[in-house]
Amino acid sequence: MAADSRQRHVLSIQSHVVHGRVGNTAAAFPLQLLGYEVDLINSVQLSNHTGYPTFKGQVLEAAELDVLLSGLRSNSLLSNYTHILTGYIGSYSFLSKVYDFVREMKGKNPNLIYVCDPVMGDNGQMYVPNDLLPVYRERLVQIADLLTPNCYEAELLTGISIKTENDAQMAIEALLKEGAKTVVITSIELNTDDNNLILIAGNREGEKVRLSYPKIRAQFTGTGDLFTALLLGWNEHGLKVSCEKALMTMQAVLKRTQENALRLSEGKVPSAEHIELQLVRSKGDIESPPPFHSSCNHVT
Repeated sequence: MAADSRQRHVLSIQSHVVHGRVGNTAAAFPLQLLGYEVDLINSVQLSNHTGYPTFKGQVLEAAELDVLLSGLRSNSLLSNYTHILTGYIGSYSFLSKVYDFVREMKGKNPNLIYVCDPVMGDNGQMYVPNDLLPVYRERLVQIADLLTPNCYEAELLTGISIKTENDAQMAIEALLKEGAKTVVITSIELNTDDNNLILIAGNREGEKVRLSYPKIRAQFTGTGDLFTALLLGWNEHGLKVSCEKALMTMQAVLKRTQENALRLSEGKVPSAEHIELQLVRSKGDIESPPPFHSSCNHVT
């Protein structure tokens, strides 16, 4: 298990779906398996994720978040949290309130760890309102202990076009300079290699990690939510180990999900339901990740 005998308690603030595995439903189960207590606040509440033909639900605003935090505060429950995790947030007011809340919490407990997945878009397209970008770039980056943008989000946050590994390193340095303590950039695609993706990470201590891993060709949803939760779960073991373990669990989950989808679809293109992340079936790989075996450069 990732955690020792000391209590670890995460407040996870991100999306919720009734059916499927994205946002809080992708993050809670793995963190619990790794020894963390997990409390959930939903930033949106949907019937299912947006990859389905239709979806119904609500986007929450700051007022709803404030009511929930007030209830926790009045019962002296906020002091329980050792970690705050944020993912997909769909409104400016909600995200601004999150910033104020995290600052308040870190002011009261300097040891609290804030993990920020700045969910804004992928593959060159934003899927959140444009006014969320400056909140991430000018506020949340500065207070993040662990920041986990994908390649496109790192470009949005820094203005650096990431075409090479050196570009990714420059983006990490820029985000560290802005205040983030550790940055992990995922899903870096290079034109020179169509079969693999690259993860590049760095922290203020000067540690750098580069991991190359096979590209699994399928349209998954919730992968970033799961990966960030796994990084949090293994974070106490250091940057290199946490990246390796999170990555190997991800590879196992995605392969199992792809195999299940191909079986259910009977040779057709898998539906959104068929390709939901197979987390329960991957319990063993979450608790005990397969040994790391992909190409890896680690420099301290």
